Amino acid sequence: MGMGFGVWEGSFIYLRENKDTMQLKVGILGGGQLGRMLLQAAANYPVETYVLEDDADCPAAHLCHYFVKGDIRNFDDVYQFGKGLDALTIEIESVNDEALAQLEAEGVKIYPKAAALRTIKNKITQKQYYTEFSVPTAEYIITQNREGIRAKLDMLPAVHKLGMGGYDGKGVQMIRTKDDIEKGFDEPGVLEKMIVIDKEIAQIIAISDKGETAIYPPVDMVFDQRLNLLDYQISPAELPQNLMWKVEAISLRAVKELKSPGIFAVELLVTKGGDVYVNETAPRVHNSGHHTIEGNYSSQFDMLWRVILGYPLGNTEAILPGAIVNLIGADGCEGEVHYEGLDEVLHMDNVFVHIYGKKETKAGRKMGHVTIISREKQDLVYKAHKIKNTLKVMSKEAAASAAEYLLAHPVPVEKTRDSSL
Repeated sequence: MGMGFGVWEGSFIYLRENKDTMQLKVGILGGGQLGRMLLQAAANYPVETYVLEDDADCPAAHLCHYFVKGDIRNFDDVYQFGKGLDALTIEIESVNDEALAQLEAEGVKIYPKAAALRTIKNKITQKQYYTEFSVPTAEYIITQNREGIRAKLDMLPAVHKLGMGGYDGKGVQMIRTKDDIEKGFDEPGVLEKMIVIDKEIAQIIAISDKGETAIYPPVDMVFDQRLNLLDYQISPAELPQNLMWKVEAISLRAVKELKSPGIFAVELLVTKGGDVYVNETAPRVHNSGHHTIEGNYSSQFDMLWRVILGYPLGNTEAILPGAIVNLIGADGCEGEVHYEGLDEVLHMDNVFVHIYGKKETKAGRKMGHVTIISREKQDLVYKAHKIKNTLKVMSKEAAASAAEYLLAHPVPVEKTRDSSL
């Protein structure tokens, strides 16, 4: 699979020598949509790509030169996969960082470095890192179980975050009153005092091996409060210039002490009074940067390849303002995927549809995104809402049932009087 080079069942492979070309051999740990978009950008560069994932039908499998079936959380799978490569990067934090540290010690370049990943992947150590380096963040305590919440009722209302394993809105619970404590996690986590915010901002930063930085324009993020997933976003964010500088300065402070090259997405909370707090950092390409594929001169995916290959950092300027709408599996729909309203959206001007190639949908699963670019913010917001209301991700079974219902219960067409009569 993947350009005719085949699939390896199991984690151990011998990689062929590639001395007759200048192509670097670069592996991606994880084969989801981020890996897929990273591979699409790789087509522009002299790089031989490898993907490690336990699903041979994952979104990235058919776009790489070599696909290896294995577990990104298993030491041996990651180590054997990476030891014949020049460099490795990640598309998800839950990879075996001990294997990455061993590979790094043996000369394989890791983006981000194993120590940076180890700090960020656990919400507890991530918050302690912010404290150590005076990065403004919400007041917090570390909890070992639900009893830790009960012992600190003065922290409520608060947000409880699972230390390890949370992703895409999972592993986060709102604890507003003591009646909500049972929603919390009965394992190690972080309890953060809730901040009354005006905006949620994402700031993407690229860092080269030499420590050079490139900063993308920050974006306004609008979340689905029920799923705690990014619903849509607008780029660039509407911020006064002094607040823009503050966001950039705090974002840089949040990543510089990680002392690692790579791409970092810093999520920030901004209050009406102009205070800025770091919420979380992702040490990889990120959902909040998908608009850069069409909206910026160098996308976040292009930029990561520049970092890995040692090329000059790209131009982060926006070509036009942009917005993205996430395509999320509808409630009550599970099974083979169907995209209702896709044709109508594809007829819209300056709209770019990205379907991730996942065959099965389920409630809350990220199945794609749509990018809109326009000079007018009003046009971006209008189209974002129209796309949300038009393009639905459901199962084929649910779509067939809906079609049968409409046939049995046709909507009456309202008769209008001819004005010429």
